[in-house]
Amino acid sequence: MARNIKVEELLQTPIEKQQIELVERKGIGHPDSISDGLAEAVSRALCREYITKCGAVLHHNTDETQIVAGRSSPKFGGGEVLQPIYMLLVGRATKEFDGVELATESVALQAARNYLRKTMVNMDLERDVIMDCKLGTGSSDLRDVFKRDRVPVANDTSFGVGHAPFSELENIVYNTERQLLTDLKSRMPAIGEDMKVMGLRDGEDITLTICSGMIGRYIDDLDSYINMTQEMKTYVEELATRYTERDVNVYINTGDNLKTSCVFLTVTGTSAEMGDDGSVGRGNRCNGLITPNRPMSMEATSGKNPINHIGKIYNLLSTQMARDIVKQVPDVQDVYIRLLSQIGKPIDQPLVASAQIIPKEGTSFANVKSETEVVIDDWLSNVTKITEMVIRGELNTF
Repeated sequence: MARNIKVEELLQTPIEKQQIELVERKGIGHPDSISDGLAEAVSRALCREYITKCGAVLHHNTDETQIVAGRSSPKFGGGEVLQPIYMLLVGRATKEFDGVELATESVALQAARNYLRKTMVNMDLERDVIMDCKLGTGSSDLRDVFKRDRVPVANDTSFGVGHAPFSELENIVYNTERQLLTDLKSRMPAIGEDMKVMGLRDGEDITLTICSGMIGRYIDDLDSYINMTQEMKTYVEELATRYTERDVNVYINTGDNLKTSCVFLTVTGTSAEMGDDGSVGRGNRCNGLITPNRPMSMEATSGKNPINHIGKIYNLLSTQMARDIVKQVPDVQDVYIRLLSQIGKPIDQPLVASAQIIPKEGTSFANVKSETEVVIDDWLSNVTKITEMVIRGELNTF
């Protein structure tokens, strides 16, 4: 059956030539990102448990995880959490299959705690967190939908979107948060995981505004705090030169009041300890960014089942399609993918698979069109590869 693949030339100013571009990334310790991370960690753990016990992934969705902020008293050289952060794992999961009862809540709690241990290294899970699990019962009757020997049918009439390649600003914003936490933090443990990087490109000038929670136990006093944020600023300025020749101005924690020593200090590395709640789907899209200059989906990707939930599969799939088109079709300058499902229809047969392309100047769009169609059709022919990649932890969802 032929697929409804539509490739059209987009008559639009390429992203790098637009006057204003905005890009945001919420770091892995932002309360919304913690919610995303917990939801996805639980879903992947359930997938593995279902495969081990039942031979296939069963119906589940854990994309409603919520975080209720605690209360803390951060200080230079220390501080403590006064009221624990409340984390609620909530959603649906199949708890019985063919007479076998499944320990879904236990699996979920273990996965959530393991995730926090790996990502929030200064959080005391015995003292700083209350972890609760309220998974409703999923349907074990969806056996035909979840069989591995056939293409699943869509759970909803919905769409996913993706784009490629990243612009200079998108690369800078994404890698600023990643490198601060995976590189500089190893030498400066005071950097907290709760970070927001907001990028503005105005013509040829880039401004990065970084809000980073600092961890009090590693900072002696205000002078030490100021020196650390200055070192972060220098680090980011040097990092940016890997991605752009444009002028880049970096600002760290502009909300600080140094005269009163009122600065962004934390005990655990996240503002969830003091006043900031979190929810799944309110932060980064599955490409790791929030990009108002690009098409985006409002669907949360984290925690949704990777078998037939379009909100997850089509967002991940469209992003992979876009990236592969840029790799395999060299004459593409910008590409935007939109995939639309119909509930009850096979996920390899979307109602439409749309690609909008801005070709490079002086190239033949006819060649671009045919090569793009091949990439899209190949991914749809192997659509369950996305499920396998998710279960193996090969794709990020935020």
